[in-house]
Amino acid sequence: MEYRRLDAAEAGDISSRILYEDNHILVFNKAAGEIVQGDKTGDECLAETLKAFIAQRDGKPGKVFLGIPHRLDRPVSGIVVFAKTSKALSRLSGLFRTGDIHKTYWALCCKAPEKESGELTDWLVRNEKMNKSFVAREGSKTPGAKEARLLYKMVGNTDRYCLLEVELLTGRHHQIRCQLSAMGCPIKGDLKYGASRSNPDGGICLHSRRIKFVHPVRKDEMDIIAPPPSTWRGVEKFL
Repeated sequence: MEYRRLDAAEAGDISSRILYEDNHILVFNKAAGEIVQGDKTGDECLAETLKAFIAQRDGKPGKVFLGIPHRLDRPVSGIVVFAKTSKALSRLSGLFRTGDIHKTYWALCCKAPEKESGELTDWLVRNEKMNKSFVAREGSKTPGAKEARLLYKMVGNTDRYCLLEVELLTGRHHQIRCQLSAMGCPIKGDLKYGASRSNPDGGICLHSRRIKFVHPVRKDEMDIIAPPPSTWRGVEKFL
């Protein structure tokens, strides 16, 4: 199988965004706007770009295996884990399914919360046609509603925005975006969930910042952090 050839600049960018790699897994810092897996847009996905990079870097003449145990929404940046073997894919998928992979997010919000930290519990309903989730007014009594829980704490303020750290306790569709918006703290650039204006790159200021898990093959404790996008002005003091 032949992959397209990456030019030096693109290959260099890909290399600089690999946070960790061994024979079993690859952890990557995704940019806002990149899609992890192919969709109806037909745009090249990150998985295929990385396959082309690995084939070119390692001189692989055949097909490169790169499994996708989880995804990150297109407008969101940050950590994505890929599997380089079928064994690693199966085990990573199991870890994500059982909640044994712990993820922390950073969200740059348009408004600070009333309390500096807390736990949010809502019942969310997903609207497939709108590709959007809503907080159910009648809670668990609403058909199709699923419980959504997260922990948040305020990291600090930039000139115009509030930086929150979020830990997911459940994994629901657009959960962080929906729950922070319902709290009155929409994410910068997230027009779908209440922000007043978009970001120039079309992304939103939600970043998968940190991931902790047990390596699927070697059983080492993994703790990986991804730097936020350079466009997040003012957050440097919190790194």
